[in-house]
Amino acid sequence: MPGQPRVVLLKPLITSPLIEVGEYSYYDDPDDPTAFETRNVLYHYGPEKLIIGKFCAIGTGVRFIMNGANHRMDGPSTFPFPTMGGSWSDHFDLLTGLPSRGDTIVGNDVWFGNGATVMPGVRIGHGAIISTGSVVTADVPDYGIVGGNPARLIRTRYDDEDIARLLAIAWWDWPAEHITEHVRTIMSGSIADLEAATPESTHPPRDSS
Repeated sequence: MPGQPRVVLLKPLITSPLIEVGEYSYYDDPDDPTAFETRNVLYHYGPEKLIIGKFCAIGTGVRFIMNGANHRMDGPSTFPFPTMGGSWSDHFDLLTGLPSRGDTIVGNDVWFGNGATVMPGVRIGHGAIISTGSVVTADVPDYGIVGGNPARLIRTRYDDEDIARLLAIAWWDWPAEHITEHVRTIMSGSIADLEAATPESTHPPRDSS
């Protein structure tokens, strides 16, 4: 961002094949925003993926905890002895096959407040808002607002019918020049305005009745 070295677009910085970030999604951090891949995606030993959509705004200190953070809980101790090496590594089979919650998937146009934490395998819907300091342990619906530890649904930004309309519009998939032309509508217009601005090639089907 011009004049704001603490804000970076993430897609050009990602090197891991297990992380995907869409166009225009950014991270804000006064220390080292370019280190997002190692400082903010934790315990990512694979094979689960972190997939973040387009136009996501990620506040300082947001962390994605991946499945590698899991420890055994079926015996007396949760300590991961084999990872320490030496003769303990002979028991590495005790750490393989730990349950996985799968990929962590973030939709498009999601806003993460400062210091939010996302646990493994969570799916966050399009247009969601994750409040500051939230610990997201369960899926978040499209256009849901969640907060707390564990994060709970506070409300949805629109009713079910309007959410369906917004998902059909999918403005984040419009060509960049069309988005530029309609920035004011995307940011402050009504859903009807947004529908009217949708390119014909991607326009949701109209009711012919």
